[in-house]
Amino acid sequence: MNEAINYLQHIPELHRTLLLAGGLTFFLLIESAVPMFSLKYNRWKHAGINLFFTLTTIIVNFAFAVLIVMTSDWCINHHFGLLQWIKMPFWISLIVALLLLDLIGAWLIHFIEHKIKWMWKFHMIHHADTHVDTTTANRHHPGESVFRAAFALIAVFVTGVPVWMLIVYQSLSVLLSQFNHANIKMPEWLDKILRLIIVTPNMHRVHHHFVRPETDSNFGNIFPFWDRLFGTYHITPVEKLHYGLDVLEGRNDESLKEQLSIPFNKKIKTDY
Repeated sequence: MNEAINYLQHIPELHRTLLLAGGLTFFLLIESAVPMFSLKYNRWKHAGINLFFTLTTIIVNFAFAVLIVMTSDWCINHHFGLLQWIKMPFWISLIVALLLLDLIGAWLIHFIEHKIKWMWKFHMIHHADTHVDTTTANRHHPGESVFRAAFALIAVFVTGVPVWMLIVYQSLSVLLSQFNHANIKMPEWLDKILRLIIVTPNMHRVHHHFVRPETDSNFGNIFPFWDRLFGTYHITPVEKLHYGLDVLEGRNDESLKEQLSIPFNKKIKTDY
């Protein structure tokens, strides 16, 4: 276990990049074999713009990485944060860390982005995708990537997690985000079982429906518990789903210039 923790604390960037690329490749292959929807689109063109936003997300996260690691080290050295104040068995502390990092660093900022207009305008790029698949997972405007990185920093400060726990969370977050955005056809019985523990494709794709109340539901990234707890859990039959946003209909979701300009386009109306 000590060797595993030491590896995670010093994991090379190459290994983290391979994890991201490996997850994308794996879920792309599954999508091709058992798709939920027969999406008629140029997959390479569609992937191109989403991978551009994935790259900008990586750059923003890399810029914040040093600050996040410094915050984690400060918390450990000054005995600050919930995990530092409350003594727990090893596995319990890991589970608590994953839950709190997911709540603050993913669910909460996602919920806030849907409630504050200027933040929502940045988040709209993620919802603009009319062909949701595994590459959609990291389709975030660079501005939104900053919001999310800032909340990851807050989550580390509140919890006082060591770096290795943070890396375990981030790795799970990347893989499960790719999974729950994937265009995968899954037996309903299996989806219902998995949905008790993790966010599944059938659960999250409801969030990408083009109108409310579905758009304002199922904010979860790894765990489904927060949506159930805070009353934002919603299930809609997949055959009734329509991807995109009603206020963006008719706009080119594969135009990089147009997508980058959405947050600053006053002609795009929203009542958030």
